Amino acid sequence: MAVSNNITACVTLMALICAVPVIASGIWFASAQGEECARLARWPVAILGGLILLAALAGFVGAYWNRRRLLAFYLFAMGLLIVLLIALLAFAFAVTRGSGAYPVLGRAYDEYRLDGFSMWLRGYVSDDPGRWEGIKSCLAVSDTCKKLARQASFVTTADQFYQSNLTPLQSGCCKPPSVCGFGYVSPTVWTNPARPAADPDCGRWSNDPAQLCYECESCRAGLLATLRRQWHKANIALVVATVSLVFLYLVGCSAYKNAHAAAIYRRYKW
Repeated sequence: MAVSNNITACVTLMALICAVPVIASGIWFASAQGEECARLARWPVAILGGLILLAALAGFVGAYWNRRRLLAFYLFAMGLLIVLLIALLAFAFAVTRGSGAYPVLGRAYDEYRLDGFSMWLRGYVSDDPGRWEGIKSCLAVSDTCKKLARQASFVTTADQFYQSNLTPLQSGCCKPPSVCGFGYVSPTVWTNPARPAADPDCGRWSNDPAQLCYECESCRAGLLATLRRQWHKANIALVVATVSLVFLYLVGCSAYKNAHAAAIYRRYKW
């Protein structure tokens, strides 16, 4: 192989390696959403990572065996996929700007409001009642609130509960909002609200384990806060992979250009 082809082969091999964290992030994101009963944009990242892997593989074969059409395909496809990856990252950062969290005095955990999230995320849990019915049914049979209920023998006082580290879903779905002033009995049993009109969610609370606060706006907000955390974790790997792919793509373009120029020079040298 020529020097330029050697460089291109190394670049495409590293691009292959960079595709792995993209695929891994996509698979983790999809599996984490499955555990939290959500189905929001589960597979695009993994699919995009798989396409990057295939494009990089085509580029490596083209560089190693000097197949110029494969190299040209690699450069075109990788450029398009990088643009799509950057667009996906920009979209993810745009729709996950607001956290929806607000602190409550005397509580170790945050509570959540829907109006703190982007309009696009709010639409996911509010626009389609059938979708929320499916999520609610999934949450009711999941371990999200059951884990909290099993702590009843260890968390015997309200002060102990208020210092618990609750997940966003547990905070929003497994207990009533603090503003309602319910009396603590156990982590998932509350009675006698002091301010029942303080929030519409106060009237939606039920001590029935199949109901709890699954119809509450706070539960929807807790789900969005969970999704937001997952997206931000996945975005860390995606940003690193994107920066690396852009750098490798520029190096690959330069090597391809040099190889093309050398081929033309050899053709017309004599």
